[in-house]
Amino acid sequence: MADLLLDDVGELLRDTAAEIVLPLFRKLDAADVTEKAPGELVTIADQRAEEAITAGLRRLRPGSVVVGEEAVADDPTLLRHVRSTGDVWVVDPVDGTSNFAAGKRPFALMVALLTDGDPVASWILDPLADNLAVARVGEGTRLDGQPVTPRTTGRTPGGLRGSATTWFLPPATRARVSAGGERLGGLLPGQHCAGREYLDLLTGERDFVLFWRTLPWDHVPGTLLVRQAGGVARRFDGTDYHPADEHQGLLVAISEDVWTEAHAALLAD
Repeated sequence: MADLLLDDVGELLRDTAAEIVLPLFRKLDAADVTEKAPGELVTIADQRAEEAITAGLRRLRPGSVVVGEEAVADDPTLLRHVRSTGDVWVVDPVDGTSNFAAGKRPFALMVALLTDGDPVASWILDPLADNLAVARVGEGTRLDGQPVTPRTTGRTPGGLRGSATTWFLPPATRARVSAGGERLGGLLPGQHCAGREYLDLLTGERDFVLFWRTLPWDHVPGTLLVRQAGGVARRFDGTDYHPADEHQGLLVAISEDVWTEAHAALLAD
């Protein structure tokens, strides 16, 4: 895969943000926001951005398949392509839709490329912060053009910084995670935007993040970015995350040691 593809997809996301997403930020009418499922919002920005990104990706890789969040909402059978051979793009046109619809930050645009079912490249753009992270398997992660070096926190276990998206957790797990967060010095509030959570792992703002729901467009891009920067992305039982795995629950950390410490505090019985 040529570096040109990394640059071209990054440029596609920047153009989509500048031409479609940002002009609609804080400019939505009531009719521009609907529910695609109970509690799940979609805006015209999501729909228009996905159309533009889908068309751009197909131009870059003729014959490839695009699995977009909004397209799957209309036709859930499209998810089967995550397990397909060949090139498959996974797209979240506006991650953090609830924030976007409320006129709040953060929100992000996210893309990942799967080849024969395995993630090989990914991109996350936070257009308001002007952060663009890109990664390719075997070649590391870049944030705003600079390599992201593997790191450890240098903090004590009680000083680890991380967040947990607890509102979808089963009640017993939620109680355990909340109690464990106190042993880590308290959990940071979730941002309602997985893309920003992953970017904050790369910038050092967070050492770990815990999620329950793991839809591929929310997590394939970010887990690849973190792994290529030396981090770890695993299910609660310790098995490595893979987009074809339909289990729930995901703990992502910037290093093996941090994952082990966070898992022991938040999820150990």
